[in-house]
Amino acid sequence: MKFDVRDLKWTREPLACSIEEGRIEITTTPHTDLWQRTYYHFRNDNAPVLQMETDEKFFSFVVRTDFSESHHRFDQCGIVMYLDSENWLKGSVEYENESFQHLGSVVTNHGYSDWATTAIPADVKIMWYRLSRREDDYCIECSADGKEFTQMRVCHMWEGAGTIRFGIYACSPEDSSFTAVFTDMKITECMWKAHDGQQPDDV
Repeated sequence: MKFDVRDLKWTREPLACSIEEGRIEITTTPHTDLWQRTYYHFRNDNAPVLQMETDEKFFSFVVRTDFSESHHRFDQCGIVMYLDSENWLKGSVEYENESFQHLGSVVTNHGYSDWATTAIPADVKIMWYRLSRREDDYCIECSADGKEFTQMRVCHMWEGAGTIRFGIYACSPEDSSFTAVFTDMKITECMWKAHDGQQPDDV
């Protein structure tokens, strides 16, 4: 499997965009987001999502994100696997204020989202992500340099065993707009290796 921009398709198109081999720019539309129910008790399902489709069971997808223009609370961009409105995952940096941002991930299964985060300095404007698939289990990692990746999240997707779609997204949940830049996109063998510790119960 190879990453080719010609294989990408919009779930929802943004305010403006530019798609070239090796570089994609997405300008967000105000009041766009991905979230389902949990805690806030609202549903928002209108963020621009650009993805390719595969039935490959083992692979990793890497992308470099530049969000230098993000400036308003909750502005965000990152990696995504969007199956439908109630089943998806994402990893991103969300701008909070001039002091800090949230580096985090959201996993949504059967219509309920969670959110796992850690605070990072507001002057961080570049982040790499790696999404890895092992059948219906997934791993999201991040990196400051694209070389050394740190695990953010391991999760199971209840509807993620068959054909999936994955790629990138950007959105501005409040009254804001910025341009996110995505580069260095590639698909590799699965870098999330099989577990070599405790054996499964059915072995």
